[in-house]
Amino acid sequence: MLENPINTLYPINEVFQTIQGEGIFTGVPAVFIRLQGCPVGCPWCDTQHTWEQHVSDEVALSRVTEKTQPTAQWANATAEQLVELMRQKGYSARHIVITGGEPAMYDLTQLGEALEQAGFKLQIETSGTFPLKVTDATWVTVSPKLDMPGGYMVRPDCMKRADEIKYPVAMQKHIDQLDKLLASCPPREGVSIGLQPISQRPRATELAMKVCIERNWRLSVQLHKYLNIE
Repeated sequence: MLENPINTLYPINEVFQTIQGEGIFTGVPAVFIRLQGCPVGCPWCDTQHTWEQHVSDEVALSRVTEKTQPTAQWANATAEQLVELMRQKGYSARHIVITGGEPAMYDLTQLGEALEQAGFKLQIETSGTFPLKVTDATWVTVSPKLDMPGGYMVRPDCMKRADEIKYPVAMQKHIDQLDKLLASCPPREGVSIGLQPISQRPRATELAMKVCIERNWRLSVQLHKYLNIE
């Protein structure tokens, strides 16, 4: 993690425009900025190519914006370079999603300020296992990752900062784990809690639907996978 306050560098795996497929902003046009690096190790992760940051995979920024398939290639970029990239690409979406990897490994304050000054709204998707360094206006989506191979714990301060809790589930034990987390690390009053089936299997979806109805929570179905878009 590089934290030069004058010229912070961010390891960029992808930048692309699409439709947000998860959580409260489902259906909203968005530009995704995917960062490289994540030690959490979720077994079902569909972006495992972002876990490691090898010097041998570093390329020019133009290369990562032209990807047609997932790769471990990444490029360093400053906040100013990313804002200029938004301008050059002519993206129509004004909603930016910072994801990964695990984006909270990095200080995102400078990037958030630059994007907000350029007229964008910012959302971060994080596992809640690293301290959050974001602007006050950033929408924080915490997708808690519990008992993962990396051994990282979900932080109480991340749960308190969350604007939205989006939790992946496949079976009842995941609901039980979430209940324990909410009891020990309660979010702010009124924060939206959503359940997201880990797979598209009927059993996982039926469980998520059942619990959401019982508790008046939200269902997040990963719309982009049903639409077969990125």
